[in-house]
Amino acid sequence: MPDRVPDDALPNVDEEQFQPIDLQALFEAPRSIHKPRVLMLYGSLRDRSYSRLATEEAARILRRLGAEVRIFNPSGLPLPDSTSADHPKVKELRDLSLWSEAQVWCSPERHGAMTAVMKAQIDWLPLSLGGVRPTQGRTLAVMQVSGGSQSFNAVNQLRILGRWMRMFTIPNQSSVAKAFNEFDEAGRMKPSPYYNRIVDVMEELMKFTLLLRDRSDYLTDRYSERVESAEQVAKRVNQRSI
Repeated sequence: MPDRVPDDALPNVDEEQFQPIDLQALFEAPRSIHKPRVLMLYGSLRDRSYSRLATEEAARILRRLGAEVRIFNPSGLPLPDSTSADHPKVKELRDLSLWSEAQVWCSPERHGAMTAVMKAQIDWLPLSLGGVRPTQGRTLAVMQVSGGSQSFNAVNQLRILGRWMRMFTIPNQSSVAKAFNEFDEAGRMKPSPYYNRIVDVMEELMKFTLLLRDRSDYLTDRYSERVESAEQVAKRVNQRSI
C-alpha cells in the first residue's frame, strides 16, 4: 500500500487571522532602556506584618538589581464589589498594575490558604480595563510567609491566580517558615537559606522581565482574539451599512 499523505488541511481556520510565527518580533524586538517597573503586593495589615517585611526585603534586592519598585499598601482598600472602582485605593492599585512590567505577590498563609487581604487586591484587578488588560503579559513572582512549618499552599494558589490573570509566573518561588524567627527588631531579614531563596527569586524575576517585557504584546497575541476582533469589526461595519 502506498504511504498515506497526512491531511494537513485546516478547514476551520480563518486564514486571514492564522499567522506564521514572527521570528523578528520574538528575537529582534527593540530593547527598552528604562528600569524594569515592579509592583509589589503583600497580604497583611498587622503593624509587624511579615509579608510586608519580606516584601520590603525583596524590594531592596530588586532595586540593587536595577528595578524601579513600588509597594502597594492595602490598608483602606475596600472589599471587592462593596463600592465602585472610582474609590481612590482601587484606582491607585489599578494604575500601579498598568504601570508595572512585573509584579511580586507575597501572602501569609492563614487557615491553609492566602489571606483575604491578598485575594481582595487581586480581585480588584479586572481581566480587562477599557480595552487594556492590566496584568496580561507581566512577569510574576510569588512568595509566602508562614507562622509554622514550611508550606506551599499560598504560593500554589497565587500561581493559579497568576495564570488566570494571564501573567508569566516564573518557576522559582519563596516560602518562609516560622517567619517570626527570620526578622530582627528593626524588621530586617536575618541571613538564612530563606533569605538566599528570596535573592534567587528576585534575580530570576528580573531576568525573565528583561527577556519578556519587549515581547509581551506579541507573546500574548492570540488567534482566537484576532478572530473575535475581526468579527466584531465586521458586525460594526455591517450595522453602519444598514
